[in-house]
Amino acid sequence: MKNVQLLDCTLRDGAYLVDKKFGNNVILGIINGLVKAKIDCIEIGFLQDSEYGEGKTVYRNNADAKRFIPKNKNGCIFTVLTDFGKFSMENLEQCDSESIDAIRECFKKDERYSAIEDCKKIKEKGYKLFVQPVDILGYSDEELIQLIKLVNEIEPYSFSIVDTFGSMYQEDLHRVFEIINHNLNPKCKIGFHSHNNMQLSNALSQEFVRMSMGIREVVIDGTISGMGRGAGNTPIELMAQYLNTRWHYDYDMDTILDLIDNYMDNIKSKCNWGYTTPYFIAGCYGTHVSNIQYLTKKNSITSKDIRNILDNIGDASRKKYNPNLLEDQYLKCLSQKVDNNFNLMDLKELLQNQDILIIAPGHSLIDEIEKVQSYISEVKPTIISVGFIPKNIKSDFVYVNNFKRYNNLINQVNYEKIKKIIASNIKNIKEEENEYIINFSDILKPNGEFGDNSTIMLLRLLDLLYVKSIALAGFDGYDYTPNNFASEDLELANVYDSPEEINGKITKMFIDYLINRQNNININFLTRSHFENITDNLQNEKLEKTLR
Repeated sequence: MKNVQLLDCTLRDGAYLVDKKFGNNVILGIINGLVKAKIDCIEIGFLQDSEYGEGKTVYRNNADAKRFIPKNKNGCIFTVLTDFGKFSMENLEQCDSESIDAIRECFKKDERYSAIEDCKKIKEKGYKLFVQPVDILGYSDEELIQLIKLVNEIEPYSFSIVDTFGSMYQEDLHRVFEIINHNLNPKCKIGFHSHNNMQLSNALSQEFVRMSMGIREVVIDGTISGMGRGAGNTPIELMAQYLNTRWHYDYDMDTILDLIDNYMDNIKSKCNWGYTTPYFIAGCYGTHVSNIQYLTKKNSITSKDIRNILDNIGDASRKKYNPNLLEDQYLKCLSQKVDNNFNLMDLKELLQNQDILIIAPGHSLIDEIEKVQSYISEVKPTIISVGFIPKNIKSDFVYVNNFKRYNNLINQVNYEKIKKIIASNIKNIKEEENEYIINFSDILKPNGEFGDNSTIMLLRLLDLLYVKSIALAGFDGYDYTPNNFASEDLELANVYDSPEEINGKITKMFIDYLINRQNNININFLTRSHFENITDNLQNEKLEKTLR
C-alpha cells in the first residue's frame, strides 16, 4: 500500500478558469491521460444541482458522471467535489463500481455541523468520503479538535488540510498536521490541498510527504501545470517527479508531459493563473481570490494600495467576496483632494473652444498614422496623449491616472518638457509649472471593475472644459492579437477578463459618458475602434424613442 496518493483535481479546481467548460474531448483526453499516468485519484468535476451542461465538468448525479469514466479504471479512484448547499443529497444514488467512487464534501467553518450530516449520507450510500473543510487556518486548535471528533464518528476515507488562501508556511503545516494526526482516527488518511500564493505550494507538498512518511497515509492534491484560480495549485507533474525520484514511485512522466503539451498550452492561451505580486498579497492577508482579481483590474492603484484596502476591511470580510465593500474602500483610498478650481481654470483657459485630438495607445495609431497626421495638418488640434508620449506625433499634453503608465512616463526623455494633466491618485501636489493636478474622484464615475479607464476619464474632464470638438485615435479596444498597443512597453499585465468582456465594460462607460455629458460636442473616430459606432447607434436609439 502506498503511503502517498496523488489526487489530480485539474477538471475541478481548474474549471473555475474556463467557466467549468473544458469540452467533452478535453475532459476525456485528460481523464484517459491521468489513468494511463497511474495517478491514484482523479477528480472529474463537481456534483451540483445546477450549472451543468454539455462539455462542463458539472454533474447532476452518478449516472451523469459515468459517461466520462473508463470501464478500466486502472486502479484509479474517481472523485467529484460537492460544495455544501449546492447539491441535494436526496438525489445521490447508491455507489456502484462503474461510476464515481468517492465524493469530497467541501464546507466553510460556519457550515460544518450541517455538512457533517451530508457526510453521513455520502458514507451511507457507499462512497469513499473525503472531508474538505475550507480554510483550515481559520479554525482555532479547539475548533479543529471538535471537528475531528465529529469526523471520527463517520470514519471517512480522508480528512484534508485545505490551505484555501495560500497562506501557509512550513510551521503552520507542521502544527496543523500534528493536531490532526494526534486526534484523527489512525485509519483515516490526511489530505493536503495547497495554493501557490507564496510560491510554496510544491515545497509544502514535498514537506507534507516527508513529515508523514511512516506515520500516516496521505493524499496530496495537484493539477496539471498547477492550473487553478489565482496563483494556482501544486503542479501534479512536480509531485509525481519528486515521488518517483525520491521515493521510488512509478508515475508515468511521459504521459503527464503529453497532457501538458496536448491541452495546457491551448488552455493557457485563454486564461491566466500563477504567482503574481497581488496573489502574494492575497496569501499574506488570507483573502478570497476574487477580491484580488477585482482590485487588480483597477489601473489607478498600486500593490501597496491593495494591501491597505485588504487591511482596512478586516479579517472576516477578506475571506468573502464583496465587490460593493471593495469599491467603497477603493474610492476612499483615492479620495485625496487638491484645490481643483485653480487647475481647472487654467486648463479651461488653454482648452476651451479648442479642437482636441486624443491620442490613446492602441495599435491602430501605428497602422493608420497617415490618417492621423493628415488630420493634424488640416485641423491643427490641441493634442492630448493618454498615458504615454507618442514617438511620431508631438503631443501638447499627456494625461495620466494609471500608476503603471506614470512610472513608465517619468523615465522618458521628453517627459519634463511636455505639459502634464495628472490625476490626484498619482500625486496631489504640483511640483512643476507645466503640471495640472486634477481631483481623481471628480472625474471617476464608479462603474465596476473598469471604471477608471483613462480615455473615458479624460473625456469626462474635457466635458468640464467646454472644448470645441474631440477626435479620437488609438482608442481601439481589445482583441486576442498580441499587439493591442502602439508599442510593447505599453502592454499591461493582470488583465483577467476576455477582450469581449473588457470591451463590453468600456462600451457601457462610453455610453454613460455620452448620455450624461454636459456638452453635446462632435466626437470623431480617426482610427478603427470597437466603439466607433456607439455615437451613431445611440443617436438612432434616441431618435426612435422620440418618434414613438
